[in-house]
Amino acid sequence: MSAEAAAERLAQLREASARLGAGAFLVRDTSNIVWLTAFDDVFDDEPAHALYVCPQHAWLHTDSRYSGACEAAAVGGPVQVSTRKGGHAAFAAHQWAGRPVHAADARLGIEDAIALSEYRALQRAFAAEGVAHEAGRQAASTADGAGDAAVASAGPTADGPFIETDGVVLRLRAVKDAGELERMRAAQAITDAAFAHIIGFMAPGMTERQVQLELDDFMLKHGADGLAFPSIVATGPNGANPHAIPSSTVLEAGQCVVMDFGARARGYCSDMTRTVFLGTPEGDMLRAWETLRRANEQVQESIRPGVTGKECHELAERILAEGGFAGAMGHGLGHGVGIDIHELPVLNPRNDQPLQAGNVVTVEPGIYLADRFGMRLEDCGVVTERGFDRFTQSTHDMVVL
Repeated sequence: MSAEAAAERLAQLREASARLGAGAFLVRDTSNIVWLTAFDDVFDDEPAHALYVCPQHAWLHTDSRYSGACEAAAVGGPVQVSTRKGGHAAFAAHQWAGRPVHAADARLGIEDAIALSEYRALQRAFAAEGVAHEAGRQAASTADGAGDAAVASAGPTADGPFIETDGVVLRLRAVKDAGELERMRAAQAITDAAFAHIIGFMAPGMTERQVQLELDDFMLKHGADGLAFPSIVATGPNGANPHAIPSSTVLEAGQCVVMDFGARARGYCSDMTRTVFLGTPEGDMLRAWETLRRANEQVQESIRPGVTGKECHELAERILAEGGFAGAMGHGLGHGVGIDIHELPVLNPRNDQPLQAGNVVTVEPGIYLADRFGMRLEDCGVVTERGFDRFTQSTHDMVVL
């Protein structure tokens, strides 16, 4: 990414913090840190970092294992790197204690995803730095009017000037910029190529696991940095389990095979599902496929800014019911995708918030008939002012092997 991207994202967080009445914000979720810093090829799966963002500065606290890569990535950008000893809680307390004088109700925004043990460490560290708890108690009485949906607590606690928040950075990440969209299209291109390859490879007599290994190997050899998630290959009755784990089950004629997979490229995920048939389907299997395709395509045609995730889900459910498969889906219609495979927004019955231009979501209706078969058809794309721009280029036509 670029220093400009990091500066813009940090500005968004500072604006959100100001709306919450937070004088600074402590970010511990690694994916949120990746997004805010816009660093490439620095972070791994270990939660070894904290980002402290205040109006004047953004400090990335890390350790010697990562400091060289972080410092190289930070050159010319708005993020400073610190390897100060003592842990993230002590670092945050030190930064807070040395801040310019704030109003009496100044607070430190913390993410609700932190562990309870880390919250206790913050309490101890702030006490050790001499942060006045009395100020926190006084401020709590004035914080009731904060009025932001992202606030999870009423205000500062008696044990520190903390305000618990809910999904502040996740909500910012939900609207992708042009650079992010470019990366996601690249990841999807690898995924589409993998599908074209696998339908020429797989055949009755192979196991689910053999197909999965070939699928994964192709993506890794053709540009993927890694897998977006563990690939799903499920045939016959196993396909009725939406998150089936590939096994030694053999692909047999007359069955359908569900494949849900995605490449990760340049730090971003792709996600798609295709169902293929081992012989021309008939009866309920054919009707299910035709209904599934209709649900997928009609929902995609309906997507635009202002439509809610709930409306998208309910449209899919109506189409499935009209086709004779009421109640056969069981899961939400879709989810956001980006740095993580599951992000905001979601397309499900609980999300009554309008979609925005720049949201990247999946549309993945499914039909699952226990002990018989299952199928799913999933595409990923971006909401635009004109509608839904699909990244996925693989066909919706029936694939019979």
